[in-house]
Amino acid sequence: MEDLFQSVNAFFAFIAPISDFLWDFPTNFSAYSHIPVLGRFPFAILLLVGVGIHFSIRTRFIQTMNMRKIVRIMQRRQSPKTGVSAMASFMLGLAMRAGPGNIVGITGAISVGGPGALFWMWVAAFFGMATAFMESVLAQLFKEKKGDDFVGGLPFYGRRVLGGRRIVGTFLSLVFIVYALFNVPPQTFNVFTALGTIADTVSGAHLARQSTVYYVIAAALVVACAFIIMGGIRRVTAYTDVLVPIKAALFCAMSLVIILINLPLVPYFFHEVIVGAFAPHALFGGAIGTALAQGVKRGLMSNEAGQGTITMAAAIADNEHPCEQGFVQSLGVFFDTMVICTMTGFIVVMAHVWTGTVDGQAWEAVRASKITVYLASVETLVPVWAAHAIKIVMCVCYGLFAFTTLLGMISFAEISANFISRSRYFITGIRVVGSLVFVPFGALTVLAGLELPNLWALSDLMNIVMVLLNVPIVLLGQGLVYKALAHYRATGGGRFVSEDIGVQTACWSADANNAPPVREREPVDAGVL
Repeated sequence: MEDLFQSVNAFFAFIAPISDFLWDFPTNFSAYSHIPVLGRFPFAILLLVGVGIHFSIRTRFIQTMNMRKIVRIMQRRQSPKTGVSAMASFMLGLAMRAGPGNIVGITGAISVGGPGALFWMWVAAFFGMATAFMESVLAQLFKEKKGDDFVGGLPFYGRRVLGGRRIVGTFLSLVFIVYALFNVPPQTFNVFTALGTIADTVSGAHLARQSTVYYVIAAALVVACAFIIMGGIRRVTAYTDVLVPIKAALFCAMSLVIILINLPLVPYFFHEVIVGAFAPHALFGGAIGTALAQGVKRGLMSNEAGQGTITMAAAIADNEHPCEQGFVQSLGVFFDTMVICTMTGFIVVMAHVWTGTVDGQAWEAVRASKITVYLASVETLVPVWAAHAIKIVMCVCYGLFAFTTLLGMISFAEISANFISRSRYFITGIRVVGSLVFVPFGALTVLAGLELPNLWALSDLMNIVMVLLNVPIVLLGQGLVYKALAHYRATGGGRFVSEDIGVQTACWSADANNAPPVREREPVDAGVL
C-alpha cells in the first residue's frame, strides 16, 4: 500500500515546480524582484488586489453597504420552494471560507511577515469584498433551475460571458471538479491533525498513526462524509447551517476569552500590527514588502474572493434580486477575514512566541509548523491549569473548520458537475468519488504515515489556476453587474427582469416560471449601499 501511495506522489512530482512558478511569477525573475516593494508581489496577488480596487471604485464602494439590509435579506424565506435560503447559502459559503487556513494560514503569514501582515490582510479583504460581490451577482444572474434546486457558478456564467459555447463551461466545470476533489485529501489530513492532537492531549502520550484511535477516526470520518454528501445539497446545507455557526461561535468565544484574560496586551497587539505594517522587525525581513505580500496573499486565499469557488454557493440561493446574493457573499468575506482571521491574529501576536522558545526549541526551528506555533501561542496566553482544556476546544474548532470545508468542496464539485450532465447517475458518481474515494484516500495516507507533498501541491496549483480563469471572466462580465446594481439602487431591490439590463437568462427573464413576485419598494439611497 505504501508503494502505491509513493507512486502516486512521484507521479505528481512535476506539479510543485509549476505551482511555485505560477504563484511566484514574476518575482522569480531578478529584474522584477529587485524593484522596491512591488518586486515582492507576484502577478496573481497584484491581479486580485487590482481588480478589488477597480470594482470598489466602479460600484461606489459597495462593501460599505447597510448591514441591516443584509441581515433582513438573510432572514427572509428560510425554506424556499426552489433552491436554498440566502442564510443557507451564506453558511455554505462560510463553510468553505472559514477553513483551516483561517488558523494556520494567518499564523503562517505572521510567522513570515510579522504582525504587520494583519494590517495588509484587512486592506486586501476590504477590496476583496467588492470582488466577491461581482462574482456572486454573475452567479445569480446565470443560475439555472434543476427540479427544486438551482445550480450555477463559474462554469455557467463563464459560458455566457465567453460567447455561449458549451465547451467553455465544460472546461471550467472540469477544472473546478479537479480543484475541489484534490482539496479533499488535505482537508481530511487536517481533520486527523485536530482529532489526533485531542487524543494526544487527553491520553498524555503521542499516539502512533497506526493506533486504534486513528482507525476509529478514519472510519467515522468516511461514514459521516458519505452519509451527508450522498443526501445531496439540501442535506449538506442542513448540516452546515448547524456546524458553521457552532464552529464560528465556539472559536470566536474562546478567542475572546483568551483576549480578555490578556487584556493588557491588546494595546501591544495594535502597536505591533500598525508599526509592523510599515516597519517590520528584522526577524521578519525588516522590509515592508514582506509584511505586505504575506498579508495580502494569506487574506485573499482565506476569503477566496476572486477564485470563483464561492460562486457555487451564491448560485443555489433563492433571492428576489441578483444583487442580494452579492451583498450576502461580501459579508462572508468580511466575517471570514475581519472577524475569524483577526481572532487568530490576536492570539499569535499577543503571545509573540518568536521572542523566546517553543517547547524548548528556538523560534527558527518551529516557525515552519504553523499549527505548532498557533497552539504554543494559545498555551502561552492561558493559565496552566486551563491550557489543556482550551487547547482541546481550539482543536475541535480546527477540526470543524476542516470538516465543513471538506463538505463544501465535494458539494461544490457536485454543483459544478451539473453543467456537464444533470443525470442522476453522473451526479451520484461525483458524490461517490468525493466521499468514498478521495476522503478514504486522504485517511489512508494518514494511517500510512505519509505526507505526499507533491499531491498536496496540486491543490496549490489549482488555487492559482482558478484565479487566473475566474478574474478575467468577471472583468468581461462586469458591465452586467453594474447594470444590475443600478437597477437595485433605482428600484430599492424591486422586481428584476434580466431583459432590463439587456440579457436573457434562465431564471430572471420575464417569462421565467420562478420570476420574483412584483413588490413596490422605495428607491434606495446609494449612500447606504
